[in-house]
Amino acid sequence: MTARLADIAAQAGVSEATVSRVLNGRPGVAATTRESVLAALDLLGYERPARLAKRSAGLVGLITPELENPIFPAFAQVIGQALTRQGYTPVLATQTPGGSTEDELTGMLVERGVAGIIFISGLHADTSADVERYERLRGNGVPFVLINGFAPRVRAPFISPDDRAAMRLAMSHLVSLGHRRIGLALGPARFVPVQRKIEGFLRGAAEDLGLDEAAAGELIEHSLFTLEGGQAAAATLLERGCTAVICASDMMALGAIRAARQRGLAVPADVSVIGYDDSPLIAFTDPPLTTIRQPVPAMGQAAVRALLEEIGGTPAPHSEFVFLPELVVRGSTATAPSVPGRIP
Repeated sequence: MTARLADIAAQAGVSEATVSRVLNGRPGVAATTRESVLAALDLLGYERPARLAKRSAGLVGLITPELENPIFPAFAQVIGQALTRQGYTPVLATQTPGGSTEDELTGMLVERGVAGIIFISGLHADTSADVERYERLRGNGVPFVLINGFAPRVRAPFISPDDRAAMRLAMSHLVSLGHRRIGLALGPARFVPVQRKIEGFLRGAAEDLGLDEAAAGELIEHSLFTLEGGQAAAATLLERGCTAVICASDMMALGAIRAARQRGLAVPADVSVIGYDDSPLIAFTDPPLTTIRQPVPAMGQAAVRALLEEIGGTPAPHSEFVFLPELVVRGSTATAPSVPGRIP
């Protein structure tokens, strides 16, 4: 017990005597100090005594399209922590190919009496999907918040990064390095974030490179939001003479780097690559990836605040809260090659 008390005390920055008072439910400990000790207990993996166990204010569902892309676990961690701090228990539900759909997961959560649901990159981002499903959910009295995507007919708070501004940041960076043939690799055109990225890219191509929409359109390639999708899209763009490729996700960017290397091209000496998200561990790739950082902590916390306001009966405005992204320059971008002939 002494070793455990010492560990908890060191983690919480208090004395062992204070830890003992908290664990034994004795008075004379400030609320903030008590919370610090309990947080240390959780962080170190110790089980709380039954009398100190948190009582959940309710379940909150979190639906993601997948977990292979590390940006979704990053969102889940931020949102889960924010919900737990407010006394709620997060329930993560993930779609799987050939498995549970968003509608099925939503139904399961509603049956279990969740207090609300947060959707990340769900069908609300797909312009071909029927958004009446969200109105039906509202009709069932279940509050919800939608991250990454916007549907004007849905009455709910939306949380989004500024995809147009993100593309302007990426384009300006590459133009400053001397690139003139800049490609854009992204997912299917039916998704709202994809459409917004294209709008930002086209504007940048016009203002920074003097390209009309038709000429810039030749530098846009759609694929899947996967490493293989990025590889396929980048291969096509390299064949069209691009010296730089902006990708709609970090996973796609890793595929773009693979496509360049398969053609005997070095990144960034021959081809510059920019990702999107700044996913965990992406700074440790070879080369470290220059990317657009999606403000996950701010977006996740905003989503939780908006949902709790909905649950509490003081709804947040049913509009879109847009967060500015950030360009993170690392090792996958460099000055445009002086010998364009190296690009196939």
